[in-house]
Amino acid sequence: MIAEIYAFECGQLTMPLAIFFENADDGTMRAPIPSFLIKHPKGTVLFDTGLNEVIKTDPVGYMGERLAGMTEVHFSDGEEIASRLETVDIDIERIDFVVNSHLHFDHCGCNDKVVNAPVIIQKREWDWATKPEPDGGYVRSDYDTGQDIKIIEGEYDLFGDGSVVCIPTYGHTPGHQSLKIQTAKGEYVLTGDACYLRKTLEELALPGVMHDREQTIASLNKFRELQARGAQIIYGHDPEFWPSLPKGPERVA
Repeated sequence: MIAEIYAFECGQLTMPLAIFFENADDGTMRAPIPSFLIKHPKGTVLFDTGLNEVIKTDPVGYMGERLAGMTEVHFSDGEEIASRLETVDIDIERIDFVVNSHLHFDHCGCNDKVVNAPVIIQKREWDWATKPEPDGGYVRSDYDTGQDIKIIEGEYDLFGDGSVVCIPTYGHTPGHQSLKIQTAKGEYVLTGDACYLRKTLEELALPGVMHDREQTIASLNKFRELQARGAQIIYGHDPEFWPSLPKGPERVA
């Protein structure tokens, strides 16, 4: 079977360039915050859920002083994932699965709105994120919601037919994962934060935020191998690449 992919922009964040490029000089980058809908004959999947709306009104209370102090939020009404899904006639409460690339705040902010869907997450990521004090970027109320959590380890074939497969891409965080999808236009890979930008992959321009440098490089090499075999790579926060990607209700593939 094959799947369809729809891309949505759920706000933007302006953050220091040093987050996206190792040893970067002063400067900032305004990055899109993506979420993706995958439609499969056996069900619907959200890959990441974007920003929590509370970030618009109480960024310090939500993120803490340090993170809020380095982040400028651009997030308007109607940009949250529930509203974005309405453009393709999907009720967020009827989504079948959530796959989180990882549990940083800009990737799971609306998990609690997907009330009837289990959240699929790598064990390494869940174990790290549920420590008493995980490193910056984690807002526990976003992902420790009481909803069903399906813990996986390594590759996971969501529908059992090879069309939607979670692949471990550790490095950015301890348990980061990406999503490989077979479509009518060929194979696509949603990288999440394992590959912020096209330049990250093409020039091996490593980011400034890495839990593990060697695992980050290994994940980038995995993307290069998939790309060499014909896969289309969708980068995580690339402000130059993102405008070229069709947005819902138009289909990516």
